[in-house]
Amino acid sequence: MTLLAFISAADCWVMAAGVLCNVACSLLGCYLVLRRMALLGDAISHAILPGLALAFIVTNSRSVLPMFCGALVVGVATTFLIQTLHQWGRVPEDSSMGVVFTSLFALGVLLITYVASSVDLDPGCVLYGDIGATPAFQLVIAGQEWPIPRQVAILLCVLMVDLAVILLIYKELKIVSFDPLLATTMGINATFVHYTLMILVAGTSVAAFESVGSILVVAMLIAPPAAAHLLTDRLPRMLAVSAIIAALSAIGGYMIAAYVVDTPPAAMMAVVAGCIFALSVFFAPKYGVISRRLDQTRLAVRIASEDILGMLYRWQESLQPTPLNVGTVLSAMRGGFLARIALRSLQRSGRIERFDSDVLRLTVQGQSEAKGLVRAHRLWESYLNKHFGLPLDHLHAPAERMEHFVTKAMQEQIAAEVQPTTDPHGREIPPIAEWKGTI
Repeated sequence: MTLLAFISAADCWVMAAGVLCNVACSLLGCYLVLRRMALLGDAISHAILPGLALAFIVTNSRSVLPMFCGALVVGVATTFLIQTLHQWGRVPEDSSMGVVFTSLFALGVLLITYVASSVDLDPGCVLYGDIGATPAFQLVIAGQEWPIPRQVAILLCVLMVDLAVILLIYKELKIVSFDPLLATTMGINATFVHYTLMILVAGTSVAAFESVGSILVVAMLIAPPAAAHLLTDRLPRMLAVSAIIAALSAIGGYMIAAYVVDTPPAAMMAVVAGCIFALSVFFAPKYGVISRRLDQTRLAVRIASEDILGMLYRWQESLQPTPLNVGTVLSAMRGGFLARIALRSLQRSGRIERFDSDVLRLTVQGQSEAKGLVRAHRLWESYLNKHFGLPLDHLHAPAERMEHFVTKAMQEQIAAEVQPTTDPHGREIPPIAEWKGTI
């Protein structure tokens, strides 16, 4: 029997609340990450605690509207205080952020503890959430009960509002996120866009309290967008990938917490989001640590292979009486694992052939590619000699580095400008021929 057979309707509602909460947070988190303001989301999600407590003290009600308004006011005030301290108090931005949100968070904990003695307002629930209780509270409108949990309905509305605002001011958000000064010169009110985003973050954080609490909501605001930022360079894709990661974190975290490890579901959702981010750090196709290492290794092997091709071509060109053998090549390449990999790569690709167990020789394909590399080297030496007047003994080293990156089109441009038939050392520059190199 599959695991799906054990999933109840209550489990589905809990996962729905988690998905809605995580996706709503992750969409806004994308803009916080792009603006390098991830800590501001942390600050707001913590600093609105006193707003919740004050709203109850003033209204003596735990209904959604007063709680939302109280937290929203404090959330916007947090942003204003941070900006004021930074601009007018000349306090560094990170310091002003830390002072404001820790002070307000501490005040909120004290107030929550105070009001908890007179009403069922558990500080632990506010801090860590209780997403497992989502199905226990149905939505009631005008005295009529609807067949949907209240928290799911609230989070759905918040997600819809976030999506609507993002779509409405998508261009403005995009420009302000990447270059606020450019946005201002284009007539976009960057301050208005900033505070609009902060209001959305504050409102979403309040709505997420009952599900994931004020602490774990930070993971949802940061981890999925940060992972998506490593996986793509396009904002629309980043928003989509972030939402997918957030949804997977909600579903996977709940399934693990409910059926594998007995732990709070919201905490496990945050752990799953963190694990996905960690995997992105290592395995992201372009920016992952391992991917970058592999790219660097591939580049190193390519350069070593081309150095060997150039060496064989020059050896052949100089009409040496003895053929070039493996030992001589490895010695010139300073041996090592990389040179051996390059030799095997050249043999597998059919660019060199090995006979008599030790002697190396260029194939037709290798000859063509080596000719292109040597041509690039000598053209670059001619270019440096003409435009920079470098001494002859200073030309080889920079040309040896550049020959791996001078494309065929660049060769044509240099040849048209310099029009040499020989390099500055008097060696013939090979014709462009039918080069089939890798660049």
